[in-house]
Amino acid sequence: MQRTIITQLVRIRQRAIWSWAGFVHVYRTEGSLSQWLAANAVFALLAFVLPLDGATRGMLLMGGIMVLAAECVNTAIERVVDDISPEIRDRARQAKDCGSAAVAVSGIAVGVAWVCVIGGLIF
Repeated sequence: MQRTIITQLVRIRQRAIWSWAGFVHVYRTEGSLSQWLAANAVFALLAFVLPLDGATRGMLLMGGIMVLAAECVNTAIERVVDDISPEIRDRARQAKDCGSAAVAVSGIAVGVAWVCVIGGLIF
């Protein structure tokens, strides 16, 4: 039993290390992640300054983090496509465009949530 717990803790640690390495890679190679991080910092500050309930604040913060996750997935798609072949292909372009669209759509979703929250505070 104790060995199983230790094994699982080691696996959790390894996954955390690999996940952090992936995030650092995206941060170092994709300027858009830095832009999303800056936007998240501003909006997180706003989320804590505005008179919001915990659920609303949590939803807004989670949305921003989900955009970061979408950016990481988009980078993964780009890396795999580029690794398969350097030649320009329609499906490769489409895969990259779809990954980019996922980031944009998630960013729009968070923007809509913010408009609804701010609108609710104003009106």
